[in-house]
Amino acid sequence: MKIKDMFVKPIDRDIQGVIKVGQDDKVNKKQELVEYVVTRELRRHFRDFFTNYKKGIVGKTDKVGVWISGFFGSGKSHFLKILAYLLENEEVDGKRPLDYFIEDEKIGDPAVIAAMELACNTPTDVILFNIDSKSRTAGTKGKDSILNVFLRVFNEKLGFSTDPHLADLERQLMEEGKYEEFQTRYEEMHNLNWKENRHKFKFHKDKVVKTLVDIEFMSEETARDWSRSTTKAYELSIEEFAHMVKEYLDSKGEDHHIVFLVDEMGQYIGENSDLMLNLQTITEDLGTICQGRAWVVVTSQQDLDSIATNIKELDFSKIQGRFDTRLNLTSANVDEVIKLRILEKTETAKETLGILYENNETIIKNLLVFNDGVEKKLYENKEDFCQVYPFIPYQFNLLGGVLTSIRQHGASGKHLSEGERSMLALFKESAEKLMNEDDGTLVPFHVFYDGLEKFLDHNHAGVISRAAENRYINPTLEEDNFNVNVLKTLFLIKYLTKEIEPNLENITTLMVSHINEDRIELKERVQTALNILIQQNLVEKNGDFYIFLTDEEQEVNREIKRQHIEAQLITRKIAEIIYTDILAAEDKISSNKFGSRYNFGFNRFVDGEAYGGRANFEIGIDIITPSSEKNGLESTLRMNSQRENIVYVDLPPDGAFIEEIRTSMQIGQYLQTSSTSKIQSIEKIKEIKREEMREYYDRGKLYLEEALKEAKFYVNGEKLELNNKNFKFNVQESLRRLVEVVYHKLDYIDTPVELLDIRNLFKNKDNRNIRLGEPETPNANAIREVLDYIKLRTKTYDKISLKEIKDKFTRAPYGFVDVDVEWIIAKLFVDGNISFTLNGETVSLLNEDEDQIINYITKKQYAEKLLIEEKEVVDERYIRSLKNIASTLFNKEITIEDTDMMVKEFNDLANDMIEELEEIKANYKEGKYPGQRVIDEGIEIINHTRGMSKPMDVFKHLYKNEDTYLDFTERYSPIKSFFGGSQKEIWEKSQHYISIYDESKSYILNEEIEKIVEEMKYILDMASPYKRIKDLPELNDKFLDLYNDILDKELEPVVKEIEKAKERVMEELVKTGLVDRFGHKYSNGFDDLIRRAEACNNVARVNGFKIEADTLKNRYLKEISEAIDIPPQPPTEDGTEEETPPVVRPVKRRKYVSIKDINPFSWWRIENKEDIDRYLQELRERLEKEMEENTILNIEF
Repeated sequence: MKIKDMFVKPIDRDIQGVIKVGQDDKVNKKQELVEYVVTRELRRHFRDFFTNYKKGIVGKTDKVGVWISGFFGSGKSHFLKILAYLLENEEVDGKRPLDYFIEDEKIGDPAVIAAMELACNTPTDVILFNIDSKSRTAGTKGKDSILNVFLRVFNEKLGFSTDPHLADLERQLMEEGKYEEFQTRYEEMHNLNWKENRHKFKFHKDKVVKTLVDIEFMSEETARDWSRSTTKAYELSIEEFAHMVKEYLDSKGEDHHIVFLVDEMGQYIGENSDLMLNLQTITEDLGTICQGRAWVVVTSQQDLDSIATNIKELDFSKIQGRFDTRLNLTSANVDEVIKLRILEKTETAKETLGILYENNETIIKNLLVFNDGVEKKLYENKEDFCQVYPFIPYQFNLLGGVLTSIRQHGASGKHLSEGERSMLALFKESAEKLMNEDDGTLVPFHVFYDGLEKFLDHNHAGVISRAAENRYINPTLEEDNFNVNVLKTLFLIKYLTKEIEPNLENITTLMVSHINEDRIELKERVQTALNILIQQNLVEKNGDFYIFLTDEEQEVNREIKRQHIEAQLITRKIAEIIYTDILAAEDKISSNKFGSRYNFGFNRFVDGEAYGGRANFEIGIDIITPSSEKNGLESTLRMNSQRENIVYVDLPPDGAFIEEIRTSMQIGQYLQTSSTSKIQSIEKIKEIKREEMREYYDRGKLYLEEALKEAKFYVNGEKLELNNKNFKFNVQESLRRLVEVVYHKLDYIDTPVELLDIRNLFKNKDNRNIRLGEPETPNANAIREVLDYIKLRTKTYDKISLKEIKDKFTRAPYGFVDVDVEWIIAKLFVDGNISFTLNGETVSLLNEDEDQIINYITKKQYAEKLLIEEKEVVDERYIRSLKNIASTLFNKEITIEDTDMMVKEFNDLANDMIEELEEIKANYKEGKYPGQRVIDEGIEIINHTRGMSKPMDVFKHLYKNEDTYLDFTERYSPIKSFFGGSQKEIWEKSQHYISIYDESKSYILNEEIEKIVEEMKYILDMASPYKRIKDLPELNDKFLDLYNDILDKELEPVVKEIEKAKERVMEELVKTGLVDRFGHKYSNGFDDLIRRAEACNNVARVNGFKIEADTLKNRYLKEISEAIDIPPQPPTEDGTEEETPPVVRPVKRRKYVSIKDINPFSWWRIENKEDIDRYLQELRERLEKEMEENTILNIEF
């Protein structure tokens, strides 16, 4: 049976392979509706769409966004167009589009049909467009905003200009009923049809202005202003656009709808988040403002979540909310459409194919075999065979991958990227090619290439077309050549490495063209074809994979082979692999002593070249590769290892790893030196080569690791017998043996020490029992070596830095660690064998604390600054002087033997003494006491040693000034007793009594007390009064007895004066009737004054209370006077004072004046009568000034 006779519908009939938005002829439209296959998946999508769309018809909704996604060629554009036909409801060949669905029972669900009926019967404007074609900036970097495109197609739908300025003008003319008049007059005046010529507006501005003026729509000035404004950017917000749409819908009736169906929106948006947000806002505002009467339906190859990956989370959630209806077309949908629309079989064909499958089922299963572990669909059963024949099930998914991969890798031309190749078309065309073949014929995968060829760019198609003309590949230049078909197959699967591995078995399966094909023979033919293609540089073999090579890939391979790599660079790369990867950047070796305490850096070489460009360690390792002239020369390597502190590692002569590494570096150099190509395919090739570079590198490393396992090791003139294949272990073992030879004095360290041990040296310095030379001394040999070195340097009058000592003893032949040397130096310092100098100043326990000295020894920043020398011996006379002064002055015996500690203890005692003297000195700021000059001198004397950093200077100073210290001790003793006992208190009491006397001596006439005071002052003024202080207590008592008698006599008249003043005030209170108001207060005031006078112990101050009593009396009398002038108001029942009614007769007020205030003279001198008159006249004038109307003047004497 011929294949063409198997199908229900002719396989060679004319159908649209891809339904493109914009195609709208009646014949195609009817064919689309008749042949449109509604799969199970599409039934769900129709249900979801019309169920949600119904919400905007029967009610209100703001969820008006629909997102239709599907892979390349999945039929989403066709689905969008069918929705447009249904919603537009325009008859096609006498029937509504929905009728085609109902008659063919495409839906089957009455509820969905009812929702579709409702939608189709609702008046709707359908605007179906491809956004890329409607955008004025399509294909450029800066794409038109989605709002601008929506506005353009909306105006176009209403019959207005696509220019928004002209559309606004037309809209206004129509609203005012002048649009038809404008068009008529425009044609009459200018002989031009308006709609046909409005796109030339910028050339006809004057004509438009004249027409607008002529129909009296605008004045000429206004028209020209409007004309000029059209050159400016048109500004319209999304919200304004939504209101514009609503106004239009309202003008058409309450039930009128509008639907924007936008194809390829996802491709247009790409990764532009601004465009995505623009679309979201349009959908949101149309939903909010039009409430379900305006819908936005878009298609995209990506689902909504994928295309919005670079949108902020908050905005992304909004976008999801706007596009609540999301429909995704899967590959299953495409398979079903192809099977029903293209491959549907007649009953006869089904029977024929069923028998064919039953008879050959085993053969078919053995024929179609894939060897890569990736699942691929094959015939499940007889029914599946009948549905898919003459195709094979795996071809559906694989071809979908081909279309996507070709498009993604830039191998397709513009038309393919726009979707002009669908899977439906490719399957139809492929079946059509074999339509005249008999049953049993299968479609080999290369046949699909022919349907894609004219859409491919030259870089890919050219390779295959030239191969077809290459007589080595195609000797007879036949049109259907097997070798060329293999090349086509390799091209189709070139970018599908995850879906199918291009190995021999899989390629053979893809080439199967008949169920009775001999697979073994076919496989041999395929292998022969592959060998030919490899020889012609059209295919390369990478492992088991056969890779199709484009022209660019072939050229890149040639360029890589031309790259020259210097041998030195290869050596460096080998060193990098060994020392960084294989040895894991290990650059130190631990000795076997005290665990891993001693680690030695080693130089790393390959063929004598230092890795990392430095070789500053005392030992090293050199890897000898087959590239070295020393490779394999055992005697040479033995001799060199004995002469140098180096481990020689000799590799086997096989240099396979060198070639692998060289090739990897050639690829790397090509990638680094080749400039960035504007051709995208070249850059993709580079990415592939970058992966190949890593593969060569990995193989080179693997071969190198194998060579290292077989290497021979030479140390100190000997070839080591290392029966271990672990290269890292062998390196470590050989280096340890080298360490034992080079650092042979490392055994001088017999006890490991740490920082804590250094601290303990200082902590236990006063209880040291073990000294250098004694059997128990730890690390005695190491200590002796260091001390001998310091002594040697000191003999040449040379101070040596701690860093120099460390440098010497951390290098060969010692190899000590820093803390070893630091502990030894600390030990020698504490034992008194060495001294320190830092920045020109001696460092000792005299001027630094223990922690700081430990820091000097252990901190790196001091290593170069801390200078060390053998310590000078102190003269025994100096020591005796220090101890004598300490015993006499500080009353403390110093028993320490260490001279530094001896000085430190002396200074500690001196510090305590200084604090004691400073405390005494502070008393002189508060009062006058004896001995201040002695205290000041003592502070100066004792302070002298505190400024000395060298212990020897302290000893010499004390020896020279011993008498001065002892003299001060003698003079200081009575002063210390004065301030330490009761003498200071007695002294202060005498000072106090003298002070009282001096304040009151004008009132005291007593010779006895005067003599007592003079004696007290004499004692207090003595330079050294200590022997006379014993007389002060008796003098103090005599003074106090006499003074108290005088005080009592002076107090009596003062108290009388106060009582007299009190009587005067109380008398006035009685006269004025104010006793109740002020009596208690005034009485207490005078009583308090009497109490204070009686408590006073100063004669001068006692007499002052007379004046205070007079002042208090006058103040109280003034208060009385003021109280009389303003009598108090009696309280009302509610507690407030009632307002006093005015009186007719004025009340006289009292005014109290002291005679002292009006008498300007403190005394009168009268020699005659005229003097009396003059004084009285002055007094009279002052009294008259005090007189006021309605005032009684009281003069107080």
